[in-house]
Order: sequence, then C-alpha cells, then structure tokens
Amino acid sequence: MILEFYQNIGKLFYAIAAADKKVHPTELSKLKGLVKEKWLDVDLTENDESKDAAKHIEIVFDRLKNKALDAETCFEDFLTFKKNHPSLFTADVKMLIMKTANGIATSFSGLNKSELIMLAKLDIELKN
Repeated sequence: MILEFYQNIGKLFYAIAAADKKVHPTELSKLKGLVKEKWLDVDLTENDESKDAAKHIEIVFDRLKNKALDAETCFEDFLTFKKNHPSLFTADVKMLIMKTANGIATSFSGLNKSELIMLAKLDIELKN
C-alpha cells in the first residue's frame, strides 16, 4: 500500500511536469531535490517500509518520462488512488504534495497555463 502511494505521487508529479507536453531537466532536478529534502522523512507507517519507498516517486517519474505518457491520464490515476485511500492523505501530506507540485511547476520559466490549470484542479481535489 505504501509503495503504491509513492508510485501514485510519482504519477502526479510527472503529470504536473508534463502538463505542457514536455518535461524539462530543471523540473526533474527540482523533483529529485524535493524528494531528498522532504519526502524521505515522510512517515506513513509505524515500520521502516516507507523509509526507502519515497524513492519510488523518482523511479515512476523517470519511467513515465521515458514513455512520454499523457499527463492528464496520470493525473486522473492519482485522483482515483486518492479517492480510494483517503486516510493516507493527511493535512501534512497534502501540504507537501502542493509544495512539491508548485516547486516542479515553477522550476522552469514560471507557471504556464497548462500547469496552472492542473495545480488548481489538484488544490481543489486535496481540499476534498
């Protein structure tokens, strides 16, 4: 379950980066930095399973980038997972998701329209 959580977070962050149809190296670099700085410390369970699981955010992101999958499909996959597992999405996790998504979106020449729309949808979904 924890691994699936991080895989879906990776899908979400890929969707944010790919919203404009291109994943820029600065977006990937920003993601890797934020995973290292913030996500490795997220503790979703009482055991050690989640310690290395956060690395799957990057693994999934890289895999999706190499396949050039549709951003909207990945975003919808994340939303489905969130709706099916609401207990994993604490207030702190939601805040970290938004902070990371914004960081990725603004890392390459600010926000564009596609990213802005996806971030707005994400913000609404995380408030539900």
